[in-house]
Amino acid sequence: MKIDIATLFPEYFDPLSLSLLGKAQTEGIVQCTTHNLREHALGVHKSVDDTPYGGGAGMVMMAEPIAHTIDPLIQENPTAILIIPTPSGEKFTQPIAEKLSRENHLIFLCGRYEGIDARIPEYYRNVAQIEVLELSLGDYVLAGGEVATLAMIEAITRLLPGVLGNPESLVEESHVLRDEDGQEALVEYPNYTKPPLWRGLEVPEILTSGNHGAIARWRLEQARVRARRLK
Repeated sequence: MKIDIATLFPEYFDPLSLSLLGKAQTEGIVQCTTHNLREHALGVHKSVDDTPYGGGAGMVMMAEPIAHTIDPLIQENPTAILIIPTPSGEKFTQPIAEKLSRENHLIFLCGRYEGIDARIPEYYRNVAQIEVLELSLGDYVLAGGEVATLAMIEAITRLLPGVLGNPESLVEESHVLRDEDGQEALVEYPNYTKPPLWRGLEVPEILTSGNHGAIARWRLEQARVRARRLK
């Protein structure tokens, strides 16, 4: 998978070279490249933002530096998907992460200030005719799109074959684990490890019983309880 990231702060993405994702890049499973939007800034002052039409606080990122950054990426691969993290977007979920993990080229555009000129998603969706996803991590506002992009990239790339050491880890985790009928998405049951007694707290006896059927039933019930708490 190829991932391009357009941002004013490429250094935000240094963590992509760490841990499992860093190993995946070394092994050629993922290729992550950052592109500095300031390299396409306009005028003598190298501006990337300006005041909003209609007035209001803050600055808005201009369309032209963004277009100069991502146009060559789309020309290279017209089937790429443009992802714009924004608090006004659709909620990013595990099913969306699963869908995007099956794509071969993702382009993330990180906004700052009061966001990006609204003509950017309009142009690329309706004129350039590529798929544009405006996605939100949740009902809150961040200083920019970089943190959200990091979270999305990690959620997506860990689903790629070869990234996790044990692919079975993906089967019984939160938002993937399903109820017996396969319909209700659950969150992962609580996990424990050695020692069996820690600071007066014991591991549930069922987990040391060796009765795998009873353990499976206990874990499913615990997953249901946790899922209900989130509703």
